[in-house]
Amino acid sequence: MRAVRVRVHGRVQGVWFRGSTRDEARRLGLAGWVTNREDGSVEAHLQGDPATVDAMLAWCRVGPPLAAVTRLDLEDVDPDDTLTGFDVR
Repeated sequence: MRAVRVRVHGRVQGVWFRGSTRDEARRLGLAGWVTNREDGSVEAHLQGDPATVDAMLAWCRVGPPLAAVTRLDLEDVDPDDTLTGFDVR
């Protein structure tokens, strides 16, 4: 099990980034959440199989079609055993 907290910077709000992140994470079978931040970034907690988390991070580097991702900030965190799905917060 791998868990990461990721901050996605760039044009990532108002471009369906959270909804697309939720859809992709659910497709991959990850647990976690995604939320907008006041500074214009998007933050997500991703957890699951290490290879699957890596695939999701690769997706986050591009995002949905209208997004323009400039950078990701990553932090490895402890898994949250209370998470049972993937939600938009």
